[in-house]
Amino acid sequence: MSAVLAHPTHGPNGVEVTASAPGQDALLTPAALELLASLHRLIEPQRQARLAARIERQAFFDAGGLADFREDTRGIREGEWKVAALPSALQDRRVEITGPVDPKMVINALNSGAKVFMADFEDSTSPTWANLVAGQQSLIGAVAGTLQFTVPAANGAPGKQYALKPFEEQAVLIVRPRGWHLDEKHVSVDGTPIAGGLFDLALFAFHNAKLLAAKDRGPYFYLPKLQSMEEAALWESALSHIEAALGLPQGQMKVTVLIETLPAVFEMHEILHALRSRIVGLNCGRWDYIFSYLKTFRRHRDKVLPERGQVTMTQPFLKAYSELLIQTCHQRGAHAMGGMAAQIPISGDEAANEQAMARVRADKLREVSAGHDGTWVAHPALIPIARDIFDEHMPAPNQHGVLRDDVKVGRDDLIKPSLGTITTAGFEGSVEVCVRYLAAWLDGNGCVPIHWLMEDAATAEISRTQLWQWLHSENLHLADGTLIDFALLERALLNLPARLGDTDALPGGKRIAEAIALLDKLSHDDELAEFLTLPAYEYLD
Repeated sequence: MSAVLAHPTHGPNGVEVTASAPGQDALLTPAALELLASLHRLIEPQRQARLAARIERQAFFDAGGLADFREDTRGIREGEWKVAALPSALQDRRVEITGPVDPKMVINALNSGAKVFMADFEDSTSPTWANLVAGQQSLIGAVAGTLQFTVPAANGAPGKQYALKPFEEQAVLIVRPRGWHLDEKHVSVDGTPIAGGLFDLALFAFHNAKLLAAKDRGPYFYLPKLQSMEEAALWESALSHIEAALGLPQGQMKVTVLIETLPAVFEMHEILHALRSRIVGLNCGRWDYIFSYLKTFRRHRDKVLPERGQVTMTQPFLKAYSELLIQTCHQRGAHAMGGMAAQIPISGDEAANEQAMARVRADKLREVSAGHDGTWVAHPALIPIARDIFDEHMPAPNQHGVLRDDVKVGRDDLIKPSLGTITTAGFEGSVEVCVRYLAAWLDGNGCVPIHWLMEDAATAEISRTQLWQWLHSENLHLADGTLIDFALLERALLNLPARLGDTDALPGGKRIAEAIALLDKLSHDDELAEFLTLPAYEYLD
């Protein structure tokens, strides 16, 4: 964890940096800080306006309002237009792997055999200052082709060396910055924290854009958690400003947008249109989408979802979401990317592992059969499984010709809740996942294997939000008839350390007590926190 400086470092043009990490001076050069300052001054007033609009919109939902398609943008949805031509490096994206930005992960992912690696500063990276600086350094080394990593020798075993394969054998790099809602508290301009996403994206572009452009590799980005076309337009302004500042052609930097909020699914045409000179696709960010459904309808007693394990992509509201995304993207000439397979191989239990891999195969077959152009996996072992299924059913680089004119999706299809139950195991599992993930995140680890699933902030958010909604819904019961109340939560929290056993062996095990206390507080609060990472961020650094 980085140390906070007693006295901030004053950069050029009103910039202050209030933390220190090895090598940051080479990263935060005067010219890089000038870019951040100019970008902040251009974007910050509009960012705050968009965040205020989110609060206003959520108040409408809390009062009983329902999400719907916008009447004022009907002309965009019904118009004849396409996005710009897709770059050759992104024509075939059949399998993408995602993960944090530490050196070992970056090397393994680029070498993995996937078509694309999404280097993630958002849901799978705990944004300690040390992690952010080291992540940017890792990506600079990856783009330059010089990144190496050595696991130190231990217990008589020699250290293991990691190095990149030749450039032409590597996955295409796409970087995901943080969303609009997150600040970077260690860097301020004129006394105001810069947006975390602008810090991540602009700093990466400053150091790597020209080299990537020379290699015909972008730079490329994934944009997370947008809720409206206006938020997409704000990214367009930021990207255009960066291109001008760096002397890049307009539209050089390409983006894919994750449709992972309920409001955004009603504005997919509009989001594509706002970014039409640079967008190459939309992605079904399924886990964050479920979280957004829960958060949007947190006050709607008729839209309480069952436990997470029962909310699968075959549920009607999720099937409608994914098929509408495919139809929309292909109508506009963009990729329709599928969602994440969070499973990881189960060692020591061949039967359980085969069941888990069978679920992966079924999920990927569903996606390619529906018309998706590619998919995500969380573990390298799943790449051959996903690739074989897409190779068999998608011999071309993509499926843009699958227009899905048969899809007829209206508002009610997208908001109808799934049926199911809440079991004791489901309730206690939500408590465990949230506590264990939060403990690891507080300890600097944003991507954690729990019960053979790779958990990140999105999946932890489902657990945290479901607990809050279940506890704040009157007269809600478990499948066995037990009332869901705060006494049930307290028992689960009290019993959790004993259930976990040797917590020192777990990622972030020494911070389990902190995580329990924070989840207890967030669950009792009368208002649902918009994002788990907002209050938790105060604990970092």
